[in-house]
Amino acid sequence: MGSTPAEVPCEDVADNRSGVGGGISDVYGEDLATLDQLVTPWVTSVASGYSLMRDPRYNKGLAFTDKERDAHYLTGLLPPVVISQEVQERKLMHNLRQYTVPLQRYMALMDLQERNERLFYKLLIDNVEELLPVVYTPTVGEACQKYGSIFRKPQGLYISLNEKGKILEVLKNWPQRGIQVIVVTDGERILGLGDLGCQGMGIPVGKLSLYTALGGIRPSACLPITIDVGTNNQKLLDDEFYIGLKQRRATGQEYADFLHEFMCAVKQNYGEKVLVQFEDFANHNAFDLLSKYMDSHLVFNDDIQGTASVVLAGLIAAQKVLGKSLADHTFLFLGAGEAGTGIAELIALKISKETGAPIEETRKKIWLVDSKGLIVSSRKESLQHFKQPWAHEYEPVKDLIGAVNAIKPTVLIGTSGVGQTFTKEVVEAMATNNEKPLILALSNPTSQAECTAEQAYTWTEGRAIFGSGSPFDPVEYNGKTYLPGQANNCYIFPGLGLGLIMSGAIRVRDDMLLAASEALAAQVTEENFANGLIYPPFSNIREISANIAASVAATTYDLGLASNLPRAKDLVKFAESCMYSPVYRNYR
Repeated sequence: MGSTPAEVPCEDVADNRSGVGGGISDVYGEDLATLDQLVTPWVTSVASGYSLMRDPRYNKGLAFTDKERDAHYLTGLLPPVVISQEVQERKLMHNLRQYTVPLQRYMALMDLQERNERLFYKLLIDNVEELLPVVYTPTVGEACQKYGSIFRKPQGLYISLNEKGKILEVLKNWPQRGIQVIVVTDGERILGLGDLGCQGMGIPVGKLSLYTALGGIRPSACLPITIDVGTNNQKLLDDEFYIGLKQRRATGQEYADFLHEFMCAVKQNYGEKVLVQFEDFANHNAFDLLSKYMDSHLVFNDDIQGTASVVLAGLIAAQKVLGKSLADHTFLFLGAGEAGTGIAELIALKISKETGAPIEETRKKIWLVDSKGLIVSSRKESLQHFKQPWAHEYEPVKDLIGAVNAIKPTVLIGTSGVGQTFTKEVVEAMATNNEKPLILALSNPTSQAECTAEQAYTWTEGRAIFGSGSPFDPVEYNGKTYLPGQANNCYIFPGLGLGLIMSGAIRVRDDMLLAASEALAAQVTEENFANGLIYPPFSNIREISANIAASVAATTYDLGLASNLPRAKDLVKFAESCMYSPVYRNYR
């Protein structure tokens, strides 16, 4: 893009920049066109006939008008009826609701994405609360476990050790050039399900469909990638239908060199401003990759930073119910991996900014329990580096109930990946020590949640403020209906990504995550609080994402890390103008 004359008003520049539709250059004017203007369905030439119906970007199925059918050689290839996108949507939702097995719904939606992109996203946006558990957790976990069996058509790029030395060439095989968001996994720690190797591709595919549906990033700007360095899952190695390399995982220098080649190739092929989101890497690699590349690339780890941001938002919102500040609380975590330590660090940073106390001091309000018990200073020598800041002076405590009784936390957060670890004894102890205990059972999928919503409300006699990672149905207790909040990363990463892209960010910093948390917490209404919710409903997620994007972009500009200049005067309106619309376009 050429430089913009200084005298042009910011709002005019914002309207005319090629950032419309998710910050990507709009070569054919598709998103700059109003809905009643005509666009041309380009592939490598103008698509027509059979090829037009086989291209998911432009296929409209029975919604092609008679005029379009004549102009594009479709007459006779479709039944004569012409129906609207809204009718197609109603028909598909009716069909989806006939399936009783969630995995069947998932497969039906993936098939739809492969044949009619706009209808897929229209369906997802308009029915987000119903379909989110299908395209993402918990159903995506089962899809990854069975990915080899249900595999039909490849989505995204598979980069295996076989491509060592030629990763750049592999990236060039991807047909889209204007990539702005990459979600990449090596499949070693998929949700709470462990090492699923190459079959972890379901996670990047699902995450990027949510970047589009919830954050408005154009689908052609999204690239899901699985790095296949082998798997240590013997069941997969013995499975004749496994789609990945049948070898043990590469580790150490071989792994580091391969990932370094990948990161360099991404930057060389897509430039400085492509957002690389690390997803479901094992703890040791996740922290190492984030610290290694945060100063040279635009990188973000959703398991560490996204989870932290969404949980912090819930905690900030909950203070309005409790009438306290974060500094008044004592926090206890079960689980000291990526999510646990990431959340803990962001909470400590927020308290530090609120009180002016050094972060070393605010960390002392936060305690972590791992598989060996409470993390205390006497264990420091044997701890992994990311756990060491949380090793406080205290006598050793072997289990969670002992830690709850000793520390007497006001907030209990589960990131262990192990189901039913918040036992009745633990939850009742929280209720004994607190009038309104704040309990967050964050592990995914639902089967791995530390406790259910029903258990939390029943064991605390309806006094708990509860949130979970996967969705739970409303709970009836003593004649009152409780609506469990879902601390879902989907609240944060789509808006965060949009904010980074529309500002042309070159690096991600913690202040941007804090801005996202505060923007999300601000969307929670008094009505939501009255129903026990500490997160807003998903039904207006695009509005939430636009507000988060605006806050993130504003912080990016304030930090001097934005490259899309000049800054738009109204960042919320600019964010909304950047969002991809799945409504069908009319063809010449």
